[in-house]
Amino acid sequence: MTLTKRTRGYLPHWESEGGTYFVTFHLGDSLPATVLAKLTRQREMLDAVVRSGRQLTPIESVRAHQLRRKEMERCLDANHGECILRSAGCAAIVAERLAFRDGNHYDLFAWVVMPNHVHALFRPETGHDLAEILGAWKSVSTRLINAARSKRGSIWQREYYDHLIRDEAEFIHAVEYILDNPRRAGLRDWPWVYVKG
Repeated sequence: MTLTKRTRGYLPHWESEGGTYFVTFHLGDSLPATVLAKLTRQREMLDAVVRSGRQLTPIESVRAHQLRRKEMERCLDANHGECILRSAGCAAIVAERLAFRDGNHYDLFAWVVMPNHVHALFRPETGHDLAEILGAWKSVSTRLINAARSKRGSIWQREYYDHLIRDEAEFIHAVEYILDNPRRAGLRDWPWVYVKG
């Protein structure tokens, strides 16, 4: 398997032809300013280490990413921000966008639309990459949600978090995480969850 590392924004993105990804993207107001400031300080400290000439060890790099991700997930599940995806109309728009090119540009295995974020597990088809697919989901859903709400402007955080699935155990864990996310966030009978049968 050939891996490609692409850096965009704060996070590195590992990509592989034929790879399956667990992706999280969230609304722009879903993380409180204090959390964003803390994550930015952590990133700046890591950048200072690298600028000093010392490279992070693979273990340090992975651990830093895991800590950032856990902090982000905890905050997302606390349902900060306006949570516009709590609205059935807005959630339906995102769900429709996720399914729109399933079987054409990507194979979609599972997803959950939460009040302020989305998780998706999918494999891009040859000729389509992660950034293109996420860009389409976010740009079209922004346009449609803004039209439905008579609003303007960006709704999504620019960055997204992705994890290249390495084996069947990680795949199963990602599906279970998606299915369990509404319960962890205190949402009962949440309808915006999908797993391919």
